Amino acid sequence: MGELPISTSAAFQVFLAVLRRPSLWRIAMVVALRLAEPGWWRRSPFLPLPPADYLRFRLLTNYGSEAPTGDSLADDVISYLRWCRDR
Repeated sequence: MGELPISTSAAFQVFLAVLRRPSLWRIAMVVALRLAEPGWWRRSPFLPLPPADYLRFRLLTNYGSEAPTGDSLADDVISYLRWCRDR
């Protein structure tokens, strides 16, 4: 699977941002499972994470060569989840 291209603190900030918004919990789980690498439940860390290459590509196309900060990434994820929920 490869190492994810975001820091642990940025990932934790995204997690906390979603946790503070119960109205987004359902869509967050749906999106996580759709993007998860096939067979994610068979490999440690046993979380529905997207493939590292896919996440790296999405971050590059969204932010360019600059790695996003935890705050900007969390804001973007919340905006995306709201868009998914409302469409």
